[in-house]
Amino acid sequence: MASEKGKISINTENIFPIIKKWLYSDKDIFIRELISNASDAISKHKQLISMGETVDDEVSYKITVIVDKKNKTLSFTDNGIGMTGEEVKKYINQIAFSGAQDFVEKYKEKNDSKDQIIGHFGLGFYSAFMVAEKVTIETKSYQEGSQAVLWESDGETAFTLDDSEYATKGSIITLHIMKEEKEFLDVAKVKEVVKKYCGFMPYEIFVEDANEKKDEKDESKPESINDTKPLWLKRPAECKKEEYIEFYQKNFFDYNEPLFWIHLNIDYPFKLKGILYFPKLKHEFEVNEGQIKLFYNQVYVADNIKEVIPEFLTLLKGTIDCPDLPLNVSRSFLQSDGYVQKISKHITKKVSDKLKQLYKKERENYNKYWDDINPFVKYGCLKDEKFYEKVKEVLIYKTIYDKYVTLEEYLIACEETHKNKVYYVSDLSKQAQYIQMYKEHELDALIMPVMLDSHFITFIESKNTDIKFESIDADITNALSTDEEQVDSNEELIKAIKKSLGDDTLKIETKKLKNKDISAIISASEQGKRMEEMTKMYGGMNMGMPSMNDDTLIINMANPTVEKLITMEDGEKKDLAIKHIYQLAKLLAGKLDSKELSEFIKRSSGILDKTL
Repeated sequence: MASEKGKISINTENIFPIIKKWLYSDKDIFIRELISNASDAISKHKQLISMGETVDDEVSYKITVIVDKKNKTLSFTDNGIGMTGEEVKKYINQIAFSGAQDFVEKYKEKNDSKDQIIGHFGLGFYSAFMVAEKVTIETKSYQEGSQAVLWESDGETAFTLDDSEYATKGSIITLHIMKEEKEFLDVAKVKEVVKKYCGFMPYEIFVEDANEKKDEKDESKPESINDTKPLWLKRPAECKKEEYIEFYQKNFFDYNEPLFWIHLNIDYPFKLKGILYFPKLKHEFEVNEGQIKLFYNQVYVADNIKEVIPEFLTLLKGTIDCPDLPLNVSRSFLQSDGYVQKISKHITKKVSDKLKQLYKKERENYNKYWDDINPFVKYGCLKDEKFYEKVKEVLIYKTIYDKYVTLEEYLIACEETHKNKVYYVSDLSKQAQYIQMYKEHELDALIMPVMLDSHFITFIESKNTDIKFESIDADITNALSTDEEQVDSNEELIKAIKKSLGDDTLKIETKKLKNKDISAIISASEQGKRMEEMTKMYGGMNMGMPSMNDDTLIINMANPTVEKLITMEDGEKKDLAIKHIYQLAKLLAGKLDSKELSEFIKRSSGILDKTL
């Protein structure tokens, strides 16, 4: 063909600079786009063979990325369908057209290829100009007798198109990298980006260093940088446990084994494949550290896209490949529509189904998993009403006796001692003594130490209006006071305590507790406890809420030390005993500050000296 020069056809004025600079949020995406185009070109050639449009040349398909730091170029080679000069004019110069759309239209009667094509060149090709000052395309069509052509542009709207001596079917795109983008001439950097976006592409990808001296004696075959047959494409029945674990550890850099997983393999009402892993948490409430990678026909799109992955599922790790997702031009963001919502709901359903299956068929394992998965399950219930409805029958709780029970099982077991009341523990360390007292009186409580449990408790109460939750150190006398008639309030003792402590505002009550060994305890209302937990959850901010410091000092009138205290004369010895009893109660409740603790230790040492 004759040498040709011209202007690239653009439907909207001044759109080219926008495409070059702002089409993608991440600059390195140009590597994904060019490799995806190469993959599409190969897919088209395979389809043409299957439809009898061309013959199989029995050449192994591959994509090669060559980094040439010396000449400041980065090239992408494929042995796919290639292009004629006319096709270059259409698909490269008239960027309003999409090669994929034209290809689908041409062969739509012969084969349903829509799901297999992302886009051949089109806008994605122009992402190259984000890092290149000049781009060349050398290409030869699969069609017999076709002339190879060389296309060149410096990133403006001008181009040149000439005949080429390129001898093999396929294309090679060469980017002359800008000075300020030299990071893309680093082989390690390019490999990193290729692995990120194209680590599971269906054709082998090789990254080569043009300046590396090759050992002629080395006859070993170079290794491709990608896994062309990722585990999620297999049928679940074909996968072994070891394969699932290996895939997880390799791709999510977690050397712990996952707790369990869900293998998604859906063909109707949409196509979706993937694996969702439930990781073992390193610490409480690791919700934001999950990673679900979204793929489109094995091309990486993004992590944790909220339109597809419900927020509460982002604790999980895994991969989802859905060729039916409606992606916009950059392939990085989903168009919001009802179809995407259906996919999201279906993923949620699969997760709830898995939890129910484990509960019913593997209850022992389900109990073992619960400590790790309960933050995710509770968060899901709070965020998604339908998820709660699906899993409410399999919500379990760990008791202070290390048993795992449903709420119904707990209430039935405790019906005689506290009907429709649920006692719970929020801090195993600070409430250790209270737990011991409950055990001594054969009472049970649920362990709910997760940060969001204060919200979850309120949520469960709203769903079960006849049930009330109460912390084991809130209004404690309801559970631990004696059955006999309560003693009258000892106002004289209360007055003496306030005087010794120098605090007229301190709330003090006198009760007879079942445990005679304890001289005093600190008790707070359940409302105050929840307000305190909510404040902790929001990083100590009071969120404009009034202070709820309603602690009450409960003096145990059944305690021998208190009985002696009542008969003691006022003086230094009585003051010391009162302060010690008060600080013992605060220590028990985990409310003793550093200054008080130092004072308490000093006083205890003094008492010990006198005893010895």
